[in-house]
Amino acid sequence: MPEAATAPANAPDTASERLDRLPFTKRHLRVLTGSGIGWALDAMDVGLISFIIAALAVQWSLQPHETAWIASVGFVGMAIGASLGGLLADRFGRRQVFALTLLVYGIATGASALVGGLAVLLVLRFFVGLGLGAELPVASTYVSEFAPARMRGRLIVILEAFWAVGWTAAALIGYFVVPSSEDGWRWAFVLGAIPAVYALIVRWGLPESARWLERRGRTAEADAVTRSFEDAAGHIAAARPADAVAAPAAPPAAVRTRERLAALWSAEFRVRTACLWLVWFCVNFSYYGAFIWIPTILVAQGYDLVRSFGFTLIITLAQLPGYAVAAWLIEVWGRRLTLSVFLVGSAVAAVFFGTATGEGAIIAAGMALSFFNLGAWGALYAVTPEMYPTSLRATGSGWAAGVGRIASIVAPLTVPPLLAGGGAPLLFVIFAGFFAVAAAAAWGLADRRGLALDDR
Repeated sequence: MPEAATAPANAPDTASERLDRLPFTKRHLRVLTGSGIGWALDAMDVGLISFIIAALAVQWSLQPHETAWIASVGFVGMAIGASLGGLLADRFGRRQVFALTLLVYGIATGASALVGGLAVLLVLRFFVGLGLGAELPVASTYVSEFAPARMRGRLIVILEAFWAVGWTAAALIGYFVVPSSEDGWRWAFVLGAIPAVYALIVRWGLPESARWLERRGRTAEADAVTRSFEDAAGHIAAARPADAVAAPAAPPAAVRTRERLAALWSAEFRVRTACLWLVWFCVNFSYYGAFIWIPTILVAQGYDLVRSFGFTLIITLAQLPGYAVAAWLIEVWGRRLTLSVFLVGSAVAAVFFGTATGEGAIIAAGMALSFFNLGAWGALYAVTPEMYPTSLRATGSGWAAGVGRIASIVAPLTVPPLLAGGGAPLLFVIFAGFFAVAAAAAWGLADRRGLALDDR
């Protein structure tokens, strides 16, 4: 990798340097909450389908393999969407792709309320997944590029914590709306269409990433965005000398799409790419295999639909303290240790949940699983954008998420035969094994706590 030329003494600071020295401002809050609300709406959609599956299985007399495909076809779309979304975000910008993904899956979700059979629902769930899969890695990349280095990990975990807000909203809708009538699941889909409206707010209300603009040579736009954050902080940017010469930028890690994909497996990045893909695969397998099926598993154990949904709502609430603890630890322990500890905790909790009997034990084990697993998700989303430089950050994040979505396709399909063969104990021991593998793979990732992002 060629070395960057030495910067002239009077070279102006880069957007990255200026952003990294800022305190947290109302502009950061706007980026965080604007992206977080989109994140929460995504979670609401993913959470709703677990309740809708349980209702449709009864109403449409669906077989287990049919209900499994309702979950898995969405993840097929998510795998494709995550891979394409990252590539598009590195080419066309973070904000544009973020808004487009929200629009696609919001419209598809709303249209799902009108379906009369399984085939059309499966087609629409694919498009829902296409938008949803592209949005999450783009949003985490977007927020990470505005966050000052000393608090970047914490802010990404807080962003991921909006998932708990959306999942809680899904649990409330699942508890109060889905069982309320035969058309309750249709009204749930209507509520899930809110992102289509929110996409317009995202498009016009949030700035483009200054780091991405600067990397693309759009320095005037990058400067204007950065100055808006400095103004919000009360910082007065130093006037540039008339003869100021911009520092020569380090060459980008990749320019074209093919180069970006090849760079992920270059000597510099291949170990972290392999470990990152393994963590994403294992976490997706266990998370979606467990949480998509928890309401249905509880119904199969003899609890009625409303009681099963009530248990799931209580279990969901444990996500919030999980995120809070992970957000604190990630800047104290660092990325790798925090991620690994929460994954080990997830493995232990999965074993206890699979063998729990009685309402109290089920709820306690489920809350522990929710606490550790969602804390691990927060740490994973924090570390992922930090693995790559700006020119391929969204691509790297998107492909890691896309590989993870392969596991989320497979997991719901494997649950019915595993339940039939060994019941919940076998199923959750397997989930625990995947969590343990992910905990080991986490140690192959780079830990950039407190360090500036790589802006090549």
